Amino acid sequence: MSAVLQLIGVTQQYGEGVTSVSALSGVDLSVEKGELVAIMGASGSGKSTLLSIAGGLQRPTTGEVVVEGTYLSTATPRQLAQLRRRSLGFVFQDFNLIPTLTALENVTLPLELDGFRARVARRAGRDALSSVGLDAKFDSYPDDLSGGQQQRVAIARAVVGGRRLILADEPTGALDSVTGESVMKMLRSRVDQGAAGILVTHEARHAAWADRIVFLRDGRIIDESQRSDADALLAGTPR
Repeated sequence: MSAVLQLIGVTQQYGEGVTSVSALSGVDLSVEKGELVAIMGASGSGKSTLLSIAGGLQRPTTGEVVVEGTYLSTATPRQLAQLRRRSLGFVFQDFNLIPTLTALENVTLPLELDGFRARVARRAGRDALSSVGLDAKFDSYPDDLSGGQQQRVAIARAVVGGRRLILADEPTGALDSVTGESVMKMLRSRVDQGAAGILVTHEARHAAWADRIVFLRDGRIIDESQRSDADALLAGTPR
């Protein structure tokens, strides 16, 4: 397997001198094609910062981030924007859908911004929505959808166009347990089809869907487990 994402010695520091705060300290992480990695840790441990840096939304203070062979430290803003449109898919807890656009329009917007013809983008958008069971909701607006349906639209938007790296930040936090499990099943399915995925979660039952679980504390990786021994580690998840 080849790494879709690599974090090499990544450090993120806010402020200077005695008031400086270290959000990440020397983090090394590699995520392979077909692998879902769960990131767990207490509030303030650096989980969301790690995800933001992995997606090129912010640059680390030191270290390298490599996505499909592209070093983000040397990429121009235009190249970063292109990478996020074509290779990276984000799934957030609060869905981040545009309320004035239909489900199909929300999903196709990244493709149209990237220069796809409208007909091609709509075909890809319909396929993505169908893959998450929303064939009958193409023309529905977010306010007319349940929370679970909105999150499925967000997942369709994250995978449309064959994105290879899916970054999910507490994607089930606003959902009931049954709907949350359904969302996890969809993420797992997309990874099994060949994408790489990072899931930030505080729920052990959702982390159990991952191939590997990485534990953060004070910006450092303090432990990790493979799926085979995840149950034992989760029973004693570091607090």
